[in-house]
Parts: sequence; structure tokens; C-alpha cells
Amino acid sequence: MYDVILAIHNILRWVVLILLIVTVVRAVVGWLGKRDWLETDSRLVTFSTIGIDIQLLLGLLLYIFFSPLALEAITNQGFSFVMENPDYRFFAIEHGLLMLLAVVFGHLGSILSKRVDDSTARFRRATIWFGLALLAILAGIPWERAFFPGL
Repeated sequence: MYDVILAIHNILRWVVLILLIVTVVRAVVGWLGKRDWLETDSRLVTFSTIGIDIQLLLGLLLYIFFSPLALEAITNQGFSFVMENPDYRFFAIEHGLLMLLAVVFGHLGSILSKRVDDSTARFRRATIWFGLALLAILAGIPWERAFFPGL
């Protein structure tokens, strides 16, 4: 079960990254180009937020129930061991916190961009908050394992 959920989590990572990049690029172009907010923009914001949420749920399943690394670090080794070992620290603490921050930023982008009627303000808010979500995700991805899964 762990391998299946991890594979889905890994594949969906790329979908979410692409959605966020497209969302941020459209938001920047809309903001700087003084474009009108379209239904396409609303859908991109919604799909980006849904993608982030699904990743959160899969990540929580992995973290709490299935990940041998996280389970061993939390239950057997203790906090000091986790903090001294970069791999354990990354997966037990850093990855989860950065991704949780990305979820918060994504939801703020979704909510705050809907609360104004002015298209420029909507695009500006979407740019800022989804941009922050994208940065948090990029910082929290285990890049070595993303391209070299056997590590």
C-alpha cells in the first residue's frame, strides 16, 4: 500500500507543480496586463487548490500510517536522532511543514482572490499567495529522490 500511495503522491507532484506554474504565470500576466478575471482563472485557482489538498491528504496518509522513515523516526529513534540525521529531519519535519505552509498559502490565494471584485486586485492576490505556495513546494520537494528514486 505504501508503494501505491507514494507513486500517486510522486506523480501528482508534477501535476500540482504544472498547475501552480500556470496559475502564477496567468496571474502575473493578468495583473501586469490589466486583464479581466475570466472563468478560466477561477478554474485554475480551484484546480490548483484541489491538487494541493489531495497532495496533503496523500502526504498525511504516508506520514501517519505508511512511511517507514517517518514511523521509525517518530516512534523508535526520538527527536534528537531525527534532528541530527538530515534524511530523517527532512521527511519527519521539514517536508511536512513546508507543504503545510504551501497548503495555507494556496487556500489564502483562493479565498482572498475571490473576496475582491477588481480584476487587478484578484490577480495581484493570486500572484502573491500562489507564488508563495509554489516557492514552499519547490523548497520542500526532495529533489534527489524526485529524479533518482533509488536514493
